[in-house]
This record gives sequence, C-alpha cells and structure tokens, in this order.
Amino acid sequence: MENGFIPEETVNSSDSPNKVDPGKPPLLTWQRTLNCISTIPTASFVRLREIFHLLPLGLRLWRHVKEEADKGTPSIMDPYHKRQVTCHHGVPLGGIGAGSIGRSFKGEFQRFQLFPRVCEDTPNLANQFSVFVSRPKGGKSSTVLCSTSPNITEKNKGAGIDSWDWNLDGEKCTYHALFPRAWTVYDGLPDAEISIVCRQISPFIPHNYKESSLPVAVFTFTLSNSGKTSADATLLFTWANSVGGDSGSTGSHFNKRKMMQEGVHSVLLHHKTSNGRPPVTFAIAAQETDGVHVSECPCFLISGTSQIMTANEMWKEIREHSSFDCLKHQENQLPSEPGSSIGAAIAASVNIPPGSSRSMTFSLAWDCPEIRFPSGKTYHRRYTKFYGINGNSAANIACDAILEHAKWEHQIEEWQRPILEDRRLPEWYPITLLNELYYLNAGSTIWTDGSLPTHCISTIGQQRFSLSNHITGSDKSHKNDTSTDILERMQTVLERMHSPMASNSAFGPYLLQNAEENVGQLLYLEGIEYHMWNTYDVHFYSSFALLMLFPKLELSVQRDFAMAVMMHDPRKMKVMSNGTWVPRKVLGAVPHDIGLNDPWFEVNAYNFYDTDRWKDLNSKFVLQVYRDMIATGDKSFAKAVWPAVFIAIAYMDQFDKDGDGMIENEGFPDQTYDAWTVKGVSSYCGGLWVAALQAASAMASEIGDDSSAEYLWVKFEQAKSAYDRKLWNGSYFNYDSSNAKTSSSIQADQLAGQWYARACGLSPIADENKVRSALEKIYEFNVMKVRAGMCGAVNGMQPNGEVDLSALQSREIWSGVTYSVAAAMIQEGMVDMAFNTASGVYEAAWSEHGLG
Repeated sequence: MENGFIPEETVNSSDSPNKVDPGKPPLLTWQRTLNCISTIPTASFVRLREIFHLLPLGLRLWRHVKEEADKGTPSIMDPYHKRQVTCHHGVPLGGIGAGSIGRSFKGEFQRFQLFPRVCEDTPNLANQFSVFVSRPKGGKSSTVLCSTSPNITEKNKGAGIDSWDWNLDGEKCTYHALFPRAWTVYDGLPDAEISIVCRQISPFIPHNYKESSLPVAVFTFTLSNSGKTSADATLLFTWANSVGGDSGSTGSHFNKRKMMQEGVHSVLLHHKTSNGRPPVTFAIAAQETDGVHVSECPCFLISGTSQIMTANEMWKEIREHSSFDCLKHQENQLPSEPGSSIGAAIAASVNIPPGSSRSMTFSLAWDCPEIRFPSGKTYHRRYTKFYGINGNSAANIACDAILEHAKWEHQIEEWQRPILEDRRLPEWYPITLLNELYYLNAGSTIWTDGSLPTHCISTIGQQRFSLSNHITGSDKSHKNDTSTDILERMQTVLERMHSPMASNSAFGPYLLQNAEENVGQLLYLEGIEYHMWNTYDVHFYSSFALLMLFPKLELSVQRDFAMAVMMHDPRKMKVMSNGTWVPRKVLGAVPHDIGLNDPWFEVNAYNFYDTDRWKDLNSKFVLQVYRDMIATGDKSFAKAVWPAVFIAIAYMDQFDKDGDGMIENEGFPDQTYDAWTVKGVSSYCGGLWVAALQAASAMASEIGDDSSAEYLWVKFEQAKSAYDRKLWNGSYFNYDSSNAKTSSSIQADQLAGQWYARACGLSPIADENKVRSALEKIYEFNVMKVRAGMCGAVNGMQPNGEVDLSALQSREIWSGVTYSVAAAMIQEGMVDMAFNTASGVYEAAWSEHGLG
C-alpha cells in the first residue's frame, strides 16, 4: 500500500469492504467508541485590527437583529446568541427535506430540525433504546443503550428517567457511520454473553424521489447469545412527546396506540406546537413476527405531576414482566398538563437459544406536513404527495418503513458498493465521501411538493421592464449587433415573467416544459448559524453531490435561480457594511441566495454587502447550468434557462471597464471571499469569468443559437488572453492585478474556473503547464506549509511562505475549496498530491472532531 492507495489488482478480493452481514457493519466505516471524548472545535481567533475593521458592521448587525426580532422576523445570523457546540454527532435520521433528527454516536437523539431555521441541539435523554435480559435461573440485567446519562445523585433520584439503569460500558461499544446508515455494536452489556448490533437506516436513495422524501428511520437489532443457556430479551423504545428544548412541558399533548398491518404495532404522539409552528405527530413502531412479541405503553410521565404511570414505574413494569401486556387496557387520551412532560414506549420481546441470534425491527416517523415562513406563505412538504396533507400519516409512514426498509437497504448497498470496493482509493476517502452527504438531510433541508403556497401574496411589483435599460451601467459600445438583437428578443420573455400570473409563481416550476415532472423545490441553509436558503456562491462547490445523486432536484434549484435572474425588486434594503440602502435585487444579477422570510419571492436575504455587484455569482450560475445540461443531457432544461444565462453574461459587461473582455473587481467586498477585498483583475473571479464565457458559447451551440455562440467565443478568447497577461507571474496567478500589498498572495482557489471548465469537458482556461505550475505552488505553500499538510489548503499564502493574515478569510481553511483544489489536481494527473491535500480536511474535521 503506497501513498494511501491499495493496488488495483486487489479490487476483486473476496475480502470485500462492503461484504454484507446483517449482524455486522461493513469494514469501511467511520468509527468511534461510545465513550470517546472528541475535541470540541474552538472559535476562530479574531485579531485586534480585524475587530476594529468589523466593528461598524457588528454594531449595525446588532441593531438589525434587534429590529427584526421586534418585528417577529428573523435575521440571517445572530452572533450574539450562543449555541451549544458538540462533537459527538452521528448519522442523522430521516430522508431529505421533511425535517431531521440527529443521533449522536453515544446514543442520544439530538439536534431536532423539524421547522425552518429552528435547531434544538440539546438531547432529550428520555428518547432511548434499552435492553432487558433474563436467564432461566433468575439472573436479570438491564441498561439504557446510551453512554450518556442524566446527572444522578441520591438526592435527585426519583420517578423520572434518572431512575433507569444507565450502566452501559461505552468503552466496549463501537459506533460505525456510513451515511445514510449507521451501526452500533454493543459488547459492553451487563449480561456479557449477550451482544447486540443496531442497524440504523434512513431512506436516502439516489434517483428515488418518493421514499427519499420520507420523515422516517428504521432500527433493526440483531441480538446474539453466546451463553450456554437461553435468554429472554426485551428491547424497549421510549420517546418523549417533544420537538426539542422545553416544548414537551407546554401542555395539550396526547398519545394513542394504533395497530397497523402485518403485525406492526405503533404509538402516536400528537404534539401541539406554539409560536405559530404547525403541529407534529410522531410514531414509534415495532413489528411482531414469529417469536417476537410486541406490546405498548401509550403514555408515561417523564416529569411533572399527573395520575398516569411514571417513567420509573414503566421501567419497573418491563423489568419485572418483560412486556406491557398487563397495561393493554390502559389508554390515556387526556392531554398533558402544562409543566408536565409525557412519553410513550413500545417493547419487543424474544427468546434467544444458546449460540443463536434473533432480530427485531423498530421505526420512528414524524408527520409535519406544513412549512411556514415569516412572510405568511405556507407550503407542503414533498412526502405529502404520497401520504396526504392532513398530518395523520405518521403511523402509516412508520409501518411502510418497517415493511419496505430491506428493499431500501439493498438499493443503498448497490449504490455504495462500487465506491467502497474501489481499492485504488485511500480508505478514508469513500468513508468521508459518503458521510459528508449528511448535510442534505441535516442542513435544515426543505423539499416542497412543488405546488404554489397558500396565502400567496405577490411581493414583486407589477412592472414591465426594458432589458436594455436594466443592464446597469453597461457600455453598449462593447456589444456587437448580435448581442443587441438577442437582448431585444429577450424583451418578450421579461414581459411574460413580470405579468400578474408570473408574479404569483416566481420560482422554477414556471420554467418546466409540458412533459417534465415537477419534483418540487429544494431549500437548505448555508449553516446552522447562517440562515439563508440556497446560498449560491457555496452551492457552486456542494452541488456536484446533488447533481450526481438527485439530478432532478439540482435542475429544480437551477430553474429557481434562472427565474431569479429575471426578477427586479426595487425595494430598498440596508447594507450592514456601510449603512447604505440599495435595491434588493437588480435585473440580470444572480442573487446571493433564494431568500429567508419569503423564499423565491424575496431573494437576497444576505445584507452584509450589495451582492448585485459581486463578480463571481453570475459566472457560477452559467457554469453550473452548463455543467448540469452536460451531465443530464437535458436540452429542454437548457432551452428554458438560456435567456437567464445570456442575461447573466450581458449584465457582467458593465464590469469590463477597459473593453478587453475581462471583468474587474472594484476594491470592496464583491465576491464570496467577502472579507478579503480584491481590485482589478482577479485570479478567482477572472478565472470563473473566462470559464463562464466558454460555457455560455458551448451552450448556445448546443441549443442552436449560433450567432450568440460565435459572439461569446470571441469574448472568451479575449478574456483568456487578459487573464494570462495580467495575472501570470511565472509560477502561479496573482491574487489580483492591483499591485497592492496582497496582490501576490497565493490563493488556493485561483483555479476554480479551470476546475469547472475541465469538469464540464471544456478547454483549459490557461496553458496546461501554467495550470500545473500553479497547483504545485498551492500544494507546496497553501497545503504543506500549514501543519505539514494535515488540515487542508489555507485560502491565502504569501510568497515568503507565511499565511496571508490580511483578512479573516485569507487565513481560513474551507473544506469545499480544499476538495475542489484536490479535484483540479486529479484532472491534471497529480493524484498523490490531490489525495494528500484532501486528507487534511478528513484529519481536521473528522479525525479530530468527529462529525463536529
């Protein structure tokens, strides 16, 4: 094994890393012992100079956050509200876009994200799996299957969950993650002759647009008895009627059992929410089969006062009788009282002969069909197309998951097996590749059913626009007759877009052709603390996964942005960086994001800077659209979005001040590195522009617009020449052409345009020997001179080998950028360098911090 690679001739070895054994996890997984103490990530150090520089912005932001809170509307971030930071996260539960629930590798259910922007991090320790074992000669044992426990003392031990048996030996238990599945191997049980493997699976299935939208997870437990006597084992699944935080004690919640088909038992937990959030219903379920007996406790008291069975009494009932059969006539349908918290439990019991194994299957589902935004608009989630919008389908979803999960797992294995069995890859790579997909579930993702919102009130003025008047500041002398003719032909498109009908359907389905399926719209946040939907400058990096696994959703996102390019919203918004007021969205500019308070209708929630003057967004839009057309072969998509592509290119002409075909940055934050200013021609924005012109020309040829293709090709050649002439310094491309102090910085992302061009099958944006030279420089300086290459590629390095400290972002390491640099290296045949570069992100983000 050399440089982390396994010889290719061993690919078909019988020792397959993905060889399936239902009682064991695959060989290639991300692993942790349950008592592992990972390093909590520390906050970035802000230098004194940066504090003074950011102080005006911070003060305006503080006022803005307060003003928005007074109006009952959120701001894009609240840096003054501290969140709990942990590093014990595991594979989250659920499909895509119906809300998610996290589960730590220690066994905690945490990070509830059931409503837009709301993230409840604190685990509810009443949500647990527990095991009870008894032997013929009277030996009994029990434990919660979690290495965390409440703070228990003799003083507070009472009727609550603190009275349960929290005695799992986490050191002998191992967690395995391979999104969307996870395995926990329990070898540290009180009965040392019983071992358990829990297999967790969520329906994240590539190219599946039905089950992948479901809010459900399945847990299959395989119990093995190595002893000489048989063992009676009961697994208990408990769940609190809560959506996180203190919501369980607000009152008016109730639970009810329900029998389903094929022996599936379930308990429904109806949760009445507050703060204008829609109600949620949970379902916990288990399947009764030959040899497996299932019973339910529909309601027990977790905290507070009530006449119902307490958590302690419920625990004793199972420990003594191994089931809830004595309670089957009890049914509590009274709502919970304020100040009291209730839960439900379902138990599965089985006899395990000596030397044998038995399996039991549980599921957890939730039904919250509505998505409500601060604007008042309400949408329905994708899964409601299959289960209805009434909020009464949690039990059906839980039941179907139990009956169908084996098929889902087979499909997931078929998708993952070729990746896991490619022995040319270092072992960390496929593990990280798959587990990084967690964010498509846990990024507060929303997937709608594609219908118009209810209470839909247009916020876009009923105006008609002349496109030529809105290519702001364009010097028409730089356009030839072909482009002018094209712009005039776009006039009819614009009038159609801004008709009264269009203003009420200002998002992507409007661009669907008659025969195309409407799979709905996708939203995801830039980060848990950074609240903007579909931040486009970073979607540029992350969108490859969506395109490869769910291409229809990726095309949906691009249609939404194509529509947004055509929008003009003259309402003023205050820019936090300097306090000026600017239009929210200018016609022709690609928005920074698709919005926050009113997605699709009120874009550009980001208000730190005026993103209508950013120099990378329009190029990134053109490149992504072209890439998606090439990857899917969808010409109807290309034709539908072509007007927006050309307008996006035409809009950028205003930033070519000297008419040489190359755009210039303006010396204030006007690109995704918004704290790292650039002036003149930029290696980052300029390279993206060169690649975008080539992509636009190729796209025009594909759809038969030959005159535009020829015009754009001429522009491409001009821009390519200017890029090389103004930035190449003999070994790499300068950060910018301004001759300022930081102009010669070595930017890790300087070849982002080259990376995309090659990924799309286009020509290089620079001579190949220069591209290789620049990548070698990045590897030598940005990668290897920072912690010996063990943390990825730092954004900026000075030619003297020191980190560029001129800005916060110049000294940061961004995982998406590091991965893209590694991809560019692979394109140039620099494979060892590429994997060494990318492995730094694995070491820093996964090896040290643990799904942090």
